[in-house]
Amino acid sequence: MSNLVADKQRQLETLFNTLAESGQFNGAVLVAEQGQVIYEGSFGYANLEQEQPLNKDSIFELASVSKPITALGIIRLAQEGKLHVDDLVEKWIPELPYKQITVKHLLQHTSGLPDYMTLFVQHWDKDDIANNQDMLELLIEHQPDVRFAPNDKWEYSNTGYVLLAIIIERVSGKSFPDFMIEHLFEPLGMSNTRIYNRRYSNQTIDNYAYGYVWDVKEERFVLPDTLPETDMVVYLDGIQGDGTVNSTLGDLLKLDQALYTGEWITKESLKEAFTPTLLNNGETFPYGYGWLVSNEDNRGMLVSHSGGWPGYATNYKRYIDQEKTFIILNNVIHDYTYLQAIETACEHILFNEPYEIPAFIPPRKAIQISSDIYDTYTGCYQFENQDNIVQAEVDTEDDRLLLTIDGQIMALHPATETRYFIHQTPIEVEFVEIADDEARAFILYEGEEPQRAVRID
Repeated sequence: MSNLVADKQRQLETLFNTLAESGQFNGAVLVAEQGQVIYEGSFGYANLEQEQPLNKDSIFELASVSKPITALGIIRLAQEGKLHVDDLVEKWIPELPYKQITVKHLLQHTSGLPDYMTLFVQHWDKDDIANNQDMLELLIEHQPDVRFAPNDKWEYSNTGYVLLAIIIERVSGKSFPDFMIEHLFEPLGMSNTRIYNRRYSNQTIDNYAYGYVWDVKEERFVLPDTLPETDMVVYLDGIQGDGTVNSTLGDLLKLDQALYTGEWITKESLKEAFTPTLLNNGETFPYGYGWLVSNEDNRGMLVSHSGGWPGYATNYKRYIDQEKTFIILNNVIHDYTYLQAIETACEHILFNEPYEIPAFIPPRKAIQISSDIYDTYTGCYQFENQDNIVQAEVDTEDDRLLLTIDGQIMALHPATETRYFIHQTPIEVEFVEIADDEARAFILYEGEEPQRAVRID
């Protein structure tokens, strides 16, 4: 081991040991150069209730780090001549009520398809756990408007990646989990990787890292299943393609190394996968087939993807010019700004740059108020001065105040009786124009320009 590598190893040990000793990091991390692990560590618990420690082989839900892996399934089929990325989606899913969308549009997030999570919030019985076919049937039944014409814009689309999983099944004649095992995970020796829907399958696996979120009201970490703002982890648990790949540090390194050889996926296919998206207007967006792509000063080409789902925050970075790899998997979620600062410090060490150990950002505390006041705020609101009609629903569940915008449910925690914050974000909401026990509007504070929404019901 060279002195430089040994020095990086010592700095990484110092960084993560310092954070772990204070209980300020719960997860696993791997750093490698030229395929050789220079640092690997796991800290905290896989199961908080049982105090089961994490280890280097603990299996994590990857959240949206699943997307480049789903994309590789499509690339593999294209390489075998079984489909083409320019195929219309309707060739494989003729019942889909959206036309002129290609497989490539799905891969690159340029389809303009509506968000499936919004559909489930509006039309799904939460007592049932949905699967991919349920998502497709909701799209067919309700046919919400497209966001834009195909390839006119780039907009992140979970819907598109669920459809890619459906296409893999229809082209291959196998279930999505079976195809991925037979054509990706087993050939690459990723023996601890699988498509896993814990609640939908009602199966448990050994050494599984359960994901936890902070309950602001109870001031403790809990499973997201128990909170109304994160209970989508239950009723959406059967959905595959946009998430639900579960894996380990070691298996992700095997995948990383396999992508350098040109054997399993050809270098021509990877070059295409790492090419930025070209939009209809001639502009480009730095996203390929399931990978964010960029050229970093002094670091070369980076292909990466991050993931976030209640209980999990993941990141998978591959500096392919320098063959440096950084993987971090969290299953007890602290402030996202803090988690990003940990990643930044780790990368600075990897590239022999100055770094600082991040200062911990503790959870913000809510004040104690009577939940009776929430009735003043519940109702339907519409944002002013928006290009499109954007509505927001304020309601209550389990003595908690909830805000829903575009299918995203967020808990509002009281900073005062009229002003509320959203945990792990800089967003605040202030209810205004209160008369006769009813707020006529609220102000949403995010960024430089506050946005006003007025009550319509």
